[in-house]
Amino acid sequence: MNSFDYIIVGAGTAGCVLANRLSKDPSKSVLLLEAGKKDNYFWIDIPVGYLYTIGNPRTDWCFETEPEPGLNGRSIGYARGKVLGGCSSINAMIYMRGQQSDYDHWAKLGNEGWGWSDVLPIFRRSEDYQHGADDFHGVGGELRVEERRVNWEILDVWREAAQECGIPKIDEFNRGDNFGNAYFQMNQRSGKRWSATRAFLDDIRQRPNLTVLTEATVEALTLEQNDSGLAATGVQVLHGGQRRQITARNEVLLAAGAIASPQLLQLSGIGTADALKAHDIPIKHALNGVGQNLQDHLQIRTIYQVDNTVTLNQRARTPWGMAMMGLEYFLKKTGPLTMPPSQLGAFAKSDPSQPSANIEWHVQPLSLDKFGSPLHKYNAITPSVCNLRPSSRGSVTLKSANPADAPAIAPNYLSTQEDLDVAVAGLKYTRQIMAAPSLAPFNPVELKPGPEVTSEEDLQQAAGDLGTTIFHPVGTCKMGPAHDDAAVVDDQLRVHGIQGLRVIDASIMPTITSGNTNAPTVMIAERGADFIKKDYGHSR
Repeated sequence: MNSFDYIIVGAGTAGCVLANRLSKDPSKSVLLLEAGKKDNYFWIDIPVGYLYTIGNPRTDWCFETEPEPGLNGRSIGYARGKVLGGCSSINAMIYMRGQQSDYDHWAKLGNEGWGWSDVLPIFRRSEDYQHGADDFHGVGGELRVEERRVNWEILDVWREAAQECGIPKIDEFNRGDNFGNAYFQMNQRSGKRWSATRAFLDDIRQRPNLTVLTEATVEALTLEQNDSGLAATGVQVLHGGQRRQITARNEVLLAAGAIASPQLLQLSGIGTADALKAHDIPIKHALNGVGQNLQDHLQIRTIYQVDNTVTLNQRARTPWGMAMMGLEYFLKKTGPLTMPPSQLGAFAKSDPSQPSANIEWHVQPLSLDKFGSPLHKYNAITPSVCNLRPSSRGSVTLKSANPADAPAIAPNYLSTQEDLDVAVAGLKYTRQIMAAPSLAPFNPVELKPGPEVTSEEDLQQAAGDLGTTIFHPVGTCKMGPAHDDAAVVDDQLRVHGIQGLRVIDASIMPTITSGNTNAPTVMIAERGADFIKKDYGHSR
C-alpha cells in the first residue's frame, strides 16, 4: 500500500480514464486518489440533479473567483467536482468535441500528434454512439452518447428562427465544423447521467492491481534529485486523519483539473519564483507557465418572456406539476428530469472575418435570476451566448501555503477589446434571432438586458453584468515545446524538466476548445494513457 507503479491524483474524468487504461495490464499497479467522497449521492445519477450537486459542498468545492473587473467587480461561483467522477458527476452532460480548427491549431503551436486527424480516432475509440458507428462516431466504447429525452415547442421554433437568421439546422455537432444549430447530444444512458465513474471505473473496481481511495487529499508531490536531475517519486497524502508518503515506481500523474493541478504544482515548489516566494515555498523547479494561461467560456444570459407556449417555468410552477415530472422520470426515464442545463445549441461567426464559428448559444426553456434561484412565474427562455475563442487570459495562484485553502482564481474575463466586441456582437445576434418571423407568434419580450440597452458602451456594461461561467476552465498547465516559456508540459504530457511527472487533464490545453470540455478531457486522458503504456511496455 505504500508503493505503486502509477499514482493518479484526481478521480475526475481524466483520472477515471487513466485508471481504466493503465490497470488493464495486470502486472502494473495503480493507485487512484480522490479528495472528495464516493459518488453514491442520490442526485448524481438523475440528470437534473446538477441543481442539487453544484453549490453543494458534498459534491462541489464551491470555489469563487476573485472580484472580476470585466464583470463589473463581481465574484462568481466556480463549481468544481469534489466527488468520485469529478466534474463529470455534476456537469451539463453535453458531449461536445470542439472543432477541427481547435486541434489543428494545437498542432501548429508545436504539439505533434494533436491535430484533428490524430484525435478523431481517439474520440471514436471511447464512444458508444446511440446511432451506430460511422466515419465520425464509434460504438462499443465506454462513453455513452445519446439524444435528448424531452421536447419543447419553443426550442423547435427557436431553431427555425436561427435558420432564418443564417444559422442552418444540422443533424449534430462533433464532425469538425459546428456551424449550424442542433440539439445537444449527451453523456447519458437510458435517461441516467453517464459519468466517468459509470463509464470507466465501475466495471473495473475489482481489478486486484487497482486501488481507489476517496477522501484522500494529496498535499504535495515528493521530488528528489538523482543523477539525471529532478524527479517526482511520490506524493504526500492526508487520508483518514493520517499523513502518508506513497511512492510511485514509474510516474505520478496529475489529473486534478485546471484548478487543482496547478495549485498542487505550486504547493510542491514548481512554478514562478515570485509566486512561490510570496508564500515562503522553496523553489524546486521554476516553470513560469504554472497557473497561467487560464481560459474559460463566459456566457451572457439573456432572458425573453414568451406567450402561447409552455416552458419549464410553467411545468414546475405547482407541486402537482413537479410530481408529474418526477413520476414520468421514474416510470419512463423521460421528461424534464432528464434535461441538461441546456438542450439546444447553435454555432455561428460573430463577424464574417472569423475563420470558423466563434460564438455559441446554449438555449434553455426556462428562466431564473441566477443559478440556484427559483424559476420565474412567467413563461420565458434563456438564450445564452458565449465567445468560443476568448483572447482574455487569467490565472490560478496560491493564497497560502496551506493545501486546504482554495487558490485565487482570476479568469480575467472581458479584459481585451476583442472579447468585448464579440460579446456585443453576440448580444446583437441574439436579438436578431429573437426578432425572426418564426418567433413572432410567441411575442418574445426582452427582459435582460432589456430593449433600452442599445449603445456599444451599455451593451458592454450589460455583458459584464450578465456574464457568468459555463465551468470550462482550461490551460493552466499549457502543453507546448520546451522553447515556449509559458509551456508546462510537452506533447507527451511530461512536465518540462521533471522526470516521472505528467499532467493529464484539461489544464494542458494550449487554447480552449469550441464548446464543452468534458469530451476533450476524455480524449486527452486516452492520449496520455497511450504515451505511458508505450514508455513502460504495457502488455495490454
